[in-house]
Amino acid sequence: MAGKLYVFDAMAFAFRAYYAIRTALTDAEGRPANAVFGFTRILLKLLREHAPSHVAVVFDAPGKTFRDEMYPGYKATRKETPSDLKEQFPRMHEVVEALNLALLVVPGVEADDVMATLARQAEAAGMETVLVTGDKDLLQLVSEKVKVFDPSKGDEGKWHGREEVVERFGVGPEHVIDALALIGDAADNVPGVRGIGGKTAKKLLERFGSLEGLYENLAELKGKQKEKILADRDQAFFSRELVTLKRDVPLDVTLDDLRRKEIDADRVTELFTTLAFHSMLEELGLAPEAAEEGPKRYKLVQTKAELEAAIAEMRANGSFAVDTETTSVDAMRADLVGVSMSCRAGTGYYVPLAHTGESLTILRDPDDLTSVERIEVLDKKEALALLRPLLEDPAVGKAGHNIKYDLLVLDWVGIRLAGITMDTMVASYLTDPSRMRHNLAEVGLQYLRHKLIPISDLLGKGSKTITFDEVPIDRACEYACEDADITWRLSEVFLPLLRDRQLESLFHEVEMPLVEILARVEKTGVAIDTALFAQLQSELVSRLGELEADIFELAGEPFNINSPKQLQGILFDKLGLEPVRKTKTGFSTNVDVLEQLAPKHPLPGKMLEYRTLEKLRGTYVEALPKLVHPRTGRIHTSFNQAVAATGRLSSSNPNLQNIPVRTELGRRIRAGFVPGDEGKCLISADYSQIELRILAHLSKDQNLIAAFEADADVHRETAARVFGVTQDEVTPEMRRQAKAVNFGVIYGMGAFGLAQSLGISNAEAARFIESYFGQYPRVRAWLDETVAQAKETGYVSTLLNRRRYLPELKSSDARTRRAGERIALNTPVQGSAADVIKLAMVRLDPALAEFNASAGGEGLAAQLILQVHDELVVEARLSCAEEVAGLMVRVMEAALPLDAPLKVDVGTGGNWAEIH
Repeated sequence: MAGKLYVFDAMAFAFRAYYAIRTALTDAEGRPANAVFGFTRILLKLLREHAPSHVAVVFDAPGKTFRDEMYPGYKATRKETPSDLKEQFPRMHEVVEALNLALLVVPGVEADDVMATLARQAEAAGMETVLVTGDKDLLQLVSEKVKVFDPSKGDEGKWHGREEVVERFGVGPEHVIDALALIGDAADNVPGVRGIGGKTAKKLLERFGSLEGLYENLAELKGKQKEKILADRDQAFFSRELVTLKRDVPLDVTLDDLRRKEIDADRVTELFTTLAFHSMLEELGLAPEAAEEGPKRYKLVQTKAELEAAIAEMRANGSFAVDTETTSVDAMRADLVGVSMSCRAGTGYYVPLAHTGESLTILRDPDDLTSVERIEVLDKKEALALLRPLLEDPAVGKAGHNIKYDLLVLDWVGIRLAGITMDTMVASYLTDPSRMRHNLAEVGLQYLRHKLIPISDLLGKGSKTITFDEVPIDRACEYACEDADITWRLSEVFLPLLRDRQLESLFHEVEMPLVEILARVEKTGVAIDTALFAQLQSELVSRLGELEADIFELAGEPFNINSPKQLQGILFDKLGLEPVRKTKTGFSTNVDVLEQLAPKHPLPGKMLEYRTLEKLRGTYVEALPKLVHPRTGRIHTSFNQAVAATGRLSSSNPNLQNIPVRTELGRRIRAGFVPGDEGKCLISADYSQIELRILAHLSKDQNLIAAFEADADVHRETAARVFGVTQDEVTPEMRRQAKAVNFGVIYGMGAFGLAQSLGISNAEAARFIESYFGQYPRVRAWLDETVAQAKETGYVSTLLNRRRYLPELKSSDARTRRAGERIALNTPVQGSAADVIKLAMVRLDPALAEFNASAGGEGLAAQLILQVHDELVVEARLSCAEEVAGLMVRVMEAALPLDAPLKVDVGTGGNWAEIH
C-alpha cells in the first residue's frame, strides 16, 4: 500500500502542552485552553513539516484497561490527571475532527496498544509507519517499516530506528520489553528488578541477549546484584508481560479510513475563533482580514520634495507612528538603515538611509528580467537633516512599538526623539500583562487580525541571513511602512482601551516617561573592572579543577560532570544512593535532589558547589567582560518593561538583576562594578522592607503600621508579639521565624510551606501562623477580602491601578485555583512595589537633571546607571556624593505616601559591593 502513516500519541502531546504552557490561556467562554493550544500547535507543525498521506491521532479512553485487571497496582502511583486538563480533552478531540483527521479512542486498552495495532496492520500492508511519541515503550515496535519519532528532542526531533534502539538498550527492538522488564517504570508503577537502572540493564542485555538468557546464566553474576535479580525473577517476567503492547486491538477503521483529507474550513474557523487561536487560523489561511483594510498606500521616499511633503503631513496631523530599520536587534550596536512613518491607516512612508549595492535596484516588470532599474535616494545626511526638526519636536506626538529601541538608534545619529506619547508594546502589556508575547506581529494579529510580513522573509535564515541594508529597497519599503501603519492603527485601538480600564494615569504618568528614562540608563551603561574579572576567572577555573578532582575521587572514576545521565549512573548505580525522584530520562539529579542526598554522601555536596560556581563563572565572570561595548567601554543591559506580569522591570543581555548579593562570590562579582571615571563613586538607594510596608498600608493593620511608624525592627517586633516576650528577649531564631512568616504571608504561604522553610512540624507552623494573625488581625481580613474580590471581578489591582487578570480563579482544578489565589495575594503587594520603584525613577530623573544643571563642571555630576529590584544605583562625583545621596533618599521616600512610611537605605562606595 502506498503512502506513509503517522500515528500521533495524543496523550503525550496533551500532557507536555499542559505543563509547558502555564500561562492561563482561556477560550472565549473563559474555559482553560493552554493544553489545547499547545496540542494544536504541535499537531499542525508536524503535519506541515512531514506532510503524511495517512494520519491517526490516538487518545486514551476513560476507564480501566486490561492491565488494571492483570495488576491492580498498575499506574497506582500516578497523580490524578489535573481536572483542568481533563476538561480540555474534548476540545482536543474537536480540533482533530475539525482538521478531518482520524480520531481513535478505544475503551479497555491504552493508546499505546492502538498505536501498536495500527503499526502492525500498516506493516502487513507494506506501508511505512511513523509513531510520533516520546514514550520509550513504543520502541518495541521499531522495524524496517516502523520508526519512532520524538519531536521534543532538540530542534529537529529524534528518530529511532533499529540502530538507535540497540544504542539505547543494548539489544534490538524485539528485546526492548526485556529491558523495560528489568528497569521497571516508576511512572506506571511497573515493578521491574530492584536496583537495576537503565545503564545496568543495557550491560546485562548486551551480555546475555534477553531476559531468558540472563536467568539461564545467573551463575555468571556475583554478589548483591545476583541476589536481587534472583529474588525478583517472577516480578521481572510479570513486568515484561505488563509492558508488552497488544498488536491485535479490534478497530473500527481501516488503513484507507486514515487517508488524510481536506480540513473542514468552516468548522476549523468557528472552533479556532472560539479558542482565540488567531495565529493558527492565519497559518491555515483562514484568518479574516481586518474589516477596515483597504488598498495600502505605501510610498518609497526618494526626493527632497517627497520627504518634505511626508513631514508636512505628519505635522499637520499632530502625531504619527515612527519605526526604524537597522542592522541589529541590539540598539547599542545597530546602524540605522531607514525610517518609516504613518499617521493614517493603510498609509506609510519609508525613508531609506543606508541601503547598499544591489538593494537599490528594483525589477519594474516581473515578466521582463531586463527591466532592472537603479533607485536614486536622498543622501543620508540630507535626509536626517530634514527629519531632525520633526523627530525632535515635542509638540508633535510620536507613537512606536518598543519605541525605546528607536529612541536609542536615533540617538546614535544625533537625533533626540521627543514628544513620545504612545508605545503600543507597553500598552499591550498594561492591558494584558499575562500575555506571553507583546511583539508587533502578535499584537497586530490579535487586535487587527492583520498578519505582518515576517522579517525572515526579507533577511532569510541560517547561514544565508543578510542584514536589512541588503534587502531590496521595494521589499524593505513595504515591510517598514507596514510596521509604522500597524503601529499607528494599534495606537488608536489602545487609547480607548486604556481609558476603559482606568489605566490612563499609570500609562501616561509612569510607564511612558519611564521609556525615555530607561533609554538614558541603557545608553549610559555601567563600567566594570575587567582586571578583577580576569582574576576571578582564574581563581574559579582553579577551584573548579579542584572540585572536579575531588568529585572524580569520590566517584571512583572520571565522568562528564555536566551530563545528568552519567551523574545518575554514578550516584544511583555505582554509589547505590536511593533515588529521590524519577523523570522521563531517569532519576533526577537537580538541586533539590542533590541537597537531599548531600547528608548521605559527600559527592552530592561537591556537585552542588561545582554547579553553583560554574553557573556564576559562565553567566557573569566570563561573560560580562565580553559584553563591554567597544565604543563606550561600558556594559549596556536592556531593561524590559513588558515581561513580568507583576509590573517589575527585568533586564537582559546581560541580566544584572540576578547577581547574588549574600554569597561571597556574588559580592566579589558586584565588586567588579565600578565608577566609569576617576573622582566618581557609586551611590545605592534601596527601599527597606517595601513589600511589608505596602502590606501594612493595604491591610490598614494598626499594629503593623505602628511598628513601621516607630521605625522598629519589624521582624523583632513580630517575634515579640507572637512569642509573647519582650523585644530584648527575642532570640535570633525567633526573629528568623518571624521574618519567614512576615514575608510568607505576602506569597500566600501556608503551614506546610512555612514548616518546610523553617524545618519545624506542620502543627508548629500552623500554630505560628494563627498566632501571627492574632497579632495582626487586619492582615488576615485583607487577605480574605482580596481573594474574594478577585473572584468577583476577575482581577486584582496595585496602588497605581495596575491590573492583573486571574482566570486561574475560575479553574475547576483545586491546585490551579490555589495558585491563582496566591497570585491574587502577591500581586497587589509586589506589583505596588514595582509601581513605587518606577514612580521613584520618574521623580528622580528630573531631580537629577536639575541638580546637574546647578552643579556645573565637566560632564554630569550624577546619573542613574542601574535599577535592580527595589534599588537604584547612581554614579556621581565624589565631591557631591553626600548631597546626591540625600536627594535620592528624599525623592524616593516621597514617591508615594503610605500609612507605613517608605524608608530608603543609602550607601556610597568605590564599587557596588562596598555599598552593601
